[in-house]
Amino acid sequence: MNNEIAVIFDMDGVICHTNPYHSLAFREFFSTRNLAPTEEEFEQHMYGKSNSYIMSHFLKRPIQGDELLQLEEEKEGLFRKIYEPHIEPIAGIIPFINDLKANGTKIGVATSAPYANLDLILSKVQIREKLSSIMASENVKSHKPDPEVYLTSARNLGISPAQCVVFEDSFSGVTAALNAGMKVVGVLSSHRKEDLPPCDLYINDYEGLSYQQIISLIK
Repeated sequence: MNNEIAVIFDMDGVICHTNPYHSLAFREFFSTRNLAPTEEEFEQHMYGKSNSYIMSHFLKRPIQGDELLQLEEEKEGLFRKIYEPHIEPIAGIIPFINDLKANGTKIGVATSAPYANLDLILSKVQIREKLSSIMASENVKSHKPDPEVYLTSARNLGISPAQCVVFEDSFSGVTAALNAGMKVVGVLSSHRKEDLPPCDLYINDYEGLSYQQIISLIK
């Protein structure tokens, strides 16, 4: 067995538990447009989805091009303002990443969020220097569940998809990783395991998780 592996992390709900703050930002965004989505609607149509999908769904018309860029900056600006005082990594992820790195693992981040959000989080969660690939929404043409972001990450890391393990928390994210032919760890920060496609491992956080457990997923 080839012991060279890569681990690729989604960001929202995987590095930090951001989804409650995205909900707050979207509630403020939609309230100015006289809309009040329920939490159930958010679970179905927000978590793990691109802003184009979310806005098109709730505004009930295609949102794309320059309008998408304008509305996305409005909403994501709200998110960054709301979330900045509360940035905190999910328990155990820093020691886990240190363990991966100490064992020669290549590490990447692949998020559907805009780069400005990732940059904000990486300014407070000190893992940037351990990342060999950083992918945000601006870097892909097709968003999750399309596998583009994960296949490109694998190429960036110089590792075949079969030797990659992805950490994801959403249905579309897990689907994207599976579509890329990768092993998947489901992070149960936003959903129950029953709400996700079948994963190779499920975790609530990273406490006690080790490189040895991850390498054992690659057969």
